[in-house]
Amino acid sequence: GLVIDGRTLEHVLHDSLQNIFLELTQKCRAVVCCQATPLQKSVLVKLVRSRLKAMTLAVGDGANDVSMIQVADTGVGISGQEGMQAVMASDFAISQFRHLRKLLLVHGHWCYTRLTNMVLYYFYKNVTYVNLLFWYQFFCGFSGTSMTDYWILILFNLLFTSVPPIIYGVLDKDVSAEILMELPQLYTMSQ
Repeated sequence: GLVIDGRTLEHVLHDSLQNIFLELTQKCRAVVCCQATPLQKSVLVKLVRSRLKAMTLAVGDGANDVSMIQVADTGVGISGQEGMQAVMASDFAISQFRHLRKLLLVHGHWCYTRLTNMVLYYFYKNVTYVNLLFWYQFFCGFSGTSMTDYWILILFNLLFTSVPPIIYGVLDKDVSAEILMELPQLYTMSQ
């Protein structure tokens, strides 16, 4: 790992040293920046996002972390003694830092699988409806008449667009939380 303080980070963020710093960070398993200003934190996240084309996660617990949380792809705020500013600016809020592992490994995996399955569901739902319209046009001689009443179309979209995602989002858990915590490799498989 690499630990870097705010003064050193200020020198590293100049244009001449950015590439060297990024090469060094890519060789490390973890990089910890301590005593950095809010501007340095947000510039560092922007640098990693733009130059490395990496997805970024920012975790903060105070008002000085708000800009970093907002710049990152995903922001996690920790509610605590420093106030609620980080929580209000974040995508996710947790009460303690130790809950970050479960948020990423368990809920992140479940979110990936749910989203991919729902995208496929919406794709096939719409293909089914368009397929019905296509074959109906052969039946009606391409006259442009409506196959269904307007209220049936609204009911179809309401029923098949709202109910399955709610049920699927609440009940679907392809792997239990205990197994996901024991095998972090499953997170990368869901991507």
